[in-house]
Amino acid sequence: MCEGAQMDDDWEKRVTAAWDTFDAYAEEDAPAFRAVIDRLVAELPGDSPLGPFEQACAWDSTGHSDRAVPLYREALERGLSEVSGYKGRRAKIQLSSSLRNIGRPEEGVALLTPELTARSDELDDAVRATLALCLSSLDRDREGLALVLEALAAHLPRYQRSMARYARALVDAPPAGAGHTDG
Repeated sequence: MCEGAQMDDDWEKRVTAAWDTFDAYAEEDAPAFRAVIDRLVAELPGDSPLGPFEQACAWDSTGHSDRAVPLYREALERGLSEVSGYKGRRAKIQLSSSLRNIGRPEEGVALLTPELTARSDELDDAVRATLALCLSSLDRDREGLALVLEALAAHLPRYQRSMARYARALVDAPPAGAGHTDG
């Protein structure tokens, strides 16, 4: 293993260890937690996409979606998805959630919709759940419910086909009462 890879592996382990302590911080200790992340980020090359990603996560996790959004964008623009496809996908999910939190859910929908057809991984359900929340914020609840049912169907011990069919019907059929006229 080359020296840079050892540093990367060691750095990732230390970042993981820092995040493992996150729940031990009280709300008023949020600046102290962000300082831990900032110290780790300071070890990275200045153009690394991992730095703004970890800082965005820290701001986001301590209740500051507004501060996280530009950092997630910076990480993605610096090529986070090329460095780590998994972290790139996480950044898109978390950015979409943050955009929703600051009143810009349509940007979250635009960012996550392509992820529905991206290479499948363990984040698929998180994509669907976050996209459903963004859609709900846009009063597109039927579409959001369809996504959540579709994600849930895969985990059911029975009824997978029927739940998947019901999910499709939510978006293929007009809402109950739509087009109905009394007369």
